[in-house]
Amino acid sequence: MPVPTRADGPQARARVLLRELGAGHIGHPGGTLLAHLERVQAQLGAWGARPALRLAGLCHAFYGTDGFATVLLPVGRRAGLAAVIGAEAEEIVYFYASCDRTASYPTLAADEAEAGTADTAAFRDRFTGHVHSPDRQSRRDFAELSAANELDLARIDPSFRTAHGPGLLALFASLRGLLSEPAWRDCQAVLGGAP
Repeated sequence: MPVPTRADGPQARARVLLRELGAGHIGHPGGTLLAHLERVQAQLGAWGARPALRLAGLCHAFYGTDGFATVLLPVGRRAGLAAVIGAEAEEIVYFYASCDRTASYPTLAADEAEAGTADTAAFRDRFTGHVHSPDRQSRRDFAELSAANELDLARIDPSFRTAHGPGLLALFASLRGLLSEPAWRDCQAVLGGAP
């Protein structure tokens, strides 16, 4: 995969790559996948997320997700994405994309509900089947990125908010210890009124 060189910085290079891979033409609630990714990145920035997490927000759908099957780049080409956005941001993108939500959500939530016990969450990688206990920072990044992603969908699509709002609010309430204060406030504001 060629690394775009026309732009300065990882953010600009990521946008070039997203456009080259067609993200601006892939339908997504609220317009295109690219528009969604940019809104997620902006939301993370508004919450004060560090640069690597904001960049991961822009790129979180490269490998597809458990909830969005479209793949822009196969996971076998992780090194190519890391060359564009940096290793830390790519690791967050992979972690987010690899989550087997059905297997992982209950244990991530249970871990926080049990007064923050040390790194006992069971996270199942949907690509490899490997189950491991991610460190707290990985879980924090995952929770924050998940909230930014789901809140964007809930804001854009009222039917999504109606169908999934109560469950998402319960999920994020269980992950409250992993979310920043601004993220949690937005979860309550956007999802709290969900029927």
